[in-house]
Amino acid sequence: MGMLKEFKEFAIRGNLVDTAVAFVMGASFGKIVSSFVDGIVMPLVGMLTGGIDFNEKKWVLKDAIAAVKDAAGKVTTPAVAEVSVKYGTFITNLIDFIIVAFAVFIVIKAINKTKKPKPEEAPAGPSSTDALLMEIRDSLRK
Repeated sequence: MGMLKEFKEFAIRGNLVDTAVAFVMGASFGKIVSSFVDGIVMPLVGMLTGGIDFNEKKWVLKDAIAAVKDAAGKVTTPAVAEVSVKYGTFITNLIDFIIVAFAVFIVIKAINKTKKPKPEEAPAGPSSTDALLMEIRDSLRK
């Protein structure tokens, strides 16, 4: 029963709940940013670059080969999928990342501004023992 109680305390702890909420909000925000980039930013970029669709941009390393069938319809040579580097999708995802990173930076900066700076504590004076030793030292110097 001790382990269940320990887990309950762990799960209800504020930091864990805050982290879970942040995770859900982050996932939702990521979808919104992806939608924004795919639906608004990339079409504008494509228009500025002469109608290029970045999601279709790729570097083909090996072309696809269609399946070969005999007269009976039996596959004699199986199909081979295309091997390609999809750099256009990478560029789109990179733009997604930059927008999310900038938004997180702005949020963290705003949170840090709202935190009040802790007042600096005045250095504590010497303890009574230290003060007594300093008096003895000063009187021995005379």
